[in-house]
Amino acid sequence: MQRFLCDEMLARLGRWLRAAGYDTVIAEAGIDDRVLLTHAMHSNRRLLTRDRKMLEMKGAEDVVLLLPDAEMDEWAALLASELGINWLYDPFCRCLACNGMLETGPGDYAEQMPDYVLAEAIPCFHCPACAKAFWLGGHTQRMRRQLEKWQAGTIS
Repeated sequence: MQRFLCDEMLARLGRWLRAAGYDTVIAEAGIDDRVLLTHAMHSNRRLLTRDRKMLEMKGAEDVVLLLPDAEMDEWAALLASELGINWLYDPFCRCLACNGMLETGPGDYAEQMPDYVLAEAIPCFHCPACAKAFWLGGHTQRMRRQLEKWQAGTIS
């Protein structure tokens, strides 16, 4: 499975990659480019960026994928064609906030969920890494439809 590091300019793309199931680190604001590149190389991650200067660094050609000035749909298509990204790889298995692997059920975080989620037995998950709770709802249905469009190669 491919692993990614998105620079701060591509945080939104990073969350979509997490939604698709990919192990994706999103860089904090202000981290030096050399530190990002070194982290990507040592953690076997593809560094996604829009920073052209990144490609000038030694070793960048094997690690960095420079994305053009474009919209999310175009980036999704580019990642699918260039890297073989499957936008339906393993949807919603990762925490969108921290990248941790989600576990089934509310765990110790039921108090974070609306009452109806538990009452109606709506599928729910929790992230043991950052203590967030998640449940399937209209937002995940919309996100899944977007992932399906990208996988089919259609632009929303």
